[in-house]
Amino acid sequence: MSKEDKETMGLDSIVNSLSNGVIATDGAGRVSFLNEQAARILGFDPTRVIGSYILDILPKTGPLVVKCLETGEPQLGRHILGKRVSLVVNITPIHDSGRLLGAVCSLERMREFELTAKKLDSYRQLNEQLHAIINSSSDGIWVCDGAGTVININRASERLNGIVARDFIGQNVATIVEKRLVDRSVTMEVLETKRQVSMMQHVRKTDKYLLVTGTPVSDEEGNIILVVANERDMTHLNAIRQELEQSRLVTEKYKEELTELSMLELRKQEIVAESEAMQQVLRVALKLARMEASNILLLGESGTGKGLIAKFIHRKSRRKPKPFIQINCAALPETLLEAELFGYEKGAFTGAREQGKVGLFELAKEGTLFLDEIGDLPFSVQAKLLKYLDDHEIMPLGGTKPRVVDCTVIAATNRDLESLVEKGNFRRDLYYRLNTFTIRIPPLRERPEDIFELAGYFVRRYNKKHRVERRLSPRASAALQSHFFAGNVRELENVIRQAVVMSETDILDDHVLAALRSDTQGLTTTDRPSMGRFTDELGSRERELLKTAMAHCRSTREMARYLGVSQPTVVRKLRKHGMHLPVIHK
Repeated sequence: MSKEDKETMGLDSIVNSLSNGVIATDGAGRVSFLNEQAARILGFDPTRVIGSYILDILPKTGPLVVKCLETGEPQLGRHILGKRVSLVVNITPIHDSGRLLGAVCSLERMREFELTAKKLDSYRQLNEQLHAIINSSSDGIWVCDGAGTVININRASERLNGIVARDFIGQNVATIVEKRLVDRSVTMEVLETKRQVSMMQHVRKTDKYLLVTGTPVSDEEGNIILVVANERDMTHLNAIRQELEQSRLVTEKYKEELTELSMLELRKQEIVAESEAMQQVLRVALKLARMEASNILLLGESGTGKGLIAKFIHRKSRRKPKPFIQINCAALPETLLEAELFGYEKGAFTGAREQGKVGLFELAKEGTLFLDEIGDLPFSVQAKLLKYLDDHEIMPLGGTKPRVVDCTVIAATNRDLESLVEKGNFRRDLYYRLNTFTIRIPPLRERPEDIFELAGYFVRRYNKKHRVERRLSPRASAALQSHFFAGNVRELENVIRQAVVMSETDILDDHVLAALRSDTQGLTTTDRPSMGRFTDELGSRERELLKTAMAHCRSTREMARYLGVSQPTVVRKLRKHGMHLPVIHK
């Protein structure tokens, strides 16, 4: 090479002839050199770039250059994904005599880098292995770059979506959603949230439901460079799930029927339900128990078994292992009742236990609290009960901090709460709160089928207790079924128990009939009636009660409240005896 040629081929001409772009900066990060290839790749005007701060002109590559200048460590093989061009960048520090003078950045287009890499045998082998793995998957797989452009789609996904991969590779996922291939794009959500996302996706073309999970792949700087979406066909699984759900519903139906069929076993709990009216009561109670309903109100005359129904609800609910706490609201004075229900703190009042006392609400925690004779609850205690029903918080006497207690509340009364509300003896808001779920238990005289079964049950019970073998004749059974039973089940039990204990023979007729005659005499306010057929006496007593009610009431609804029965019962009894309320002309 001649001396003239050496002078012509300077350093600038050598660097400008490189296929890679080259940018050099000083120690402060300002551009000191830019070769022609770098200007072409980046679209820069060299005269305007020289002297610029690297971060101002290259916001993605600049931080890597600054890091190299700060640490003195090279940044090699970095991928920069830009809107206009994607690059492979190598940045190395410039040293002279141990001093860091600046950095040089080598740029190569990603496409050219990939074309070079593809010519390598190792690359071809790795690429073939990767394609084999992706295409052998039974799940659909989509691979997109950090901008959402589709890079690869496997065969399983072609089948699931009813597409040909080459028609979509190179397109952005946003355009695929616009074309309504799918209703949602997991890749778009991954790019927005920068985290793994799972969703159900409906493919309109194949009418398949896919469970799609998109997973981001990030570079060392935390930038998403790939999104891998995995698709799993849930169409068949959905069909199986629906079949299982249908089977579950059928099973539940059978279980309910079996539960109703097992009503005979209720006798173990002293509940007899041969009549349709009582079976309906138990069906409602069973449903409320399964739903873990609270604020249940049991209405019925004294002795109809309100306490047994409350226990039945508790035993059939999920709260069965927890306590069942019962209190008679009419049995305690106001001050003691409030302390019993809500408890009290140490020194709350004179005579209080030194360590305080836990109330029944807390004792019934996660269980059931049964408030019997709720109609006799003092007015001041009604306010505290209403507060608990509203927010499930109690305040012990003398306490300063409320306590949260979770329990089912069942209330019962034989009084007419509506009448008490009208008279101002019962809070209207508490009545409506307690009246969420109401169960009316019919009196024993309205369910003669149960009288026969209950009588047999009590005979067996007291025979076993007193080790005797007593029995009822058809005559005594008929008399029992015709009796009024003002005291309901409690009265029937007392009649049978007394007869079993006092009878000298195995037949209980004499003692049963004597007890029923005595009770009928007690019902009359005039001369002792002649003892004819029981049905005649019962009818006579019904007419007397109806006449008395008609004298005090203006409607069948008022008569029902006065007599403590349902309004349809009053209408039926009036029709039976040919009686009519007088028409009042205004």
